[in-house]
Amino acid sequence: MSRIIAGLAGGHSLVSVPGTGTRPTTDRVKEALFSRLEAMDLLSNAAVLDLYAGSGALGIESASRGARSAELVENDHRAAQACQRNAELLNKLRGSKGKAVSVHRSKVETFLARPGGPWDLVFLDPPYPLSESELADVLAELSGKLSAGAVVVVERSSRSPEPCWPLGVERFSERSYGETKLWFAEPVEPPAPEL
Repeated sequence: MSRIIAGLAGGHSLVSVPGTGTRPTTDRVKEALFSRLEAMDLLSNAAVLDLYAGSGALGIESASRGARSAELVENDHRAAQACQRNAELLNKLRGSKGKAVSVHRSKVETFLARPGGPWDLVFLDPPYPLSESELADVLAELSGKLSAGAVVVVERSSRSPEPCWPLGVERFSERSYGETKLWFAEPVEPPAPEL
């Protein structure tokens, strides 16, 4: 069972997704990821987007550690229900500080086609069967909805190739943890056209 590691809800267990359709981020990977994000000072008051959220563990962890808001996007009915229950726990603990976590039961592509953002921190943990070209399309749609100092974290199999970053987004780091690889990217100014 996955848990919230630190912050306001630290130590609380997360409702997991029934069945085998999702691949939760391990606590080991989550601890390493959030240690890095905190060292980069990316969580405090951040607007977070958790795409292909599964149980919502990454977005919930962000909100527990001080993010202003976390939007969880999940299309699978059972996973969206788990997200909702986990969001309710965090929102209840925040009490008078207001609702921090919201859940959107939607395909990622449909959600990104709507007005929204800008987001400061975005997690993408798509199912492994999602093709590289589909991931590239999602990243392209996302690129115009990032704040200036945003960070995008893509979690894939360590056997997957590097994502195809859209113009205006560049990888600045990567980390491997056994079978899991994390890619870190940020928005950059596109190069000026040659005259």
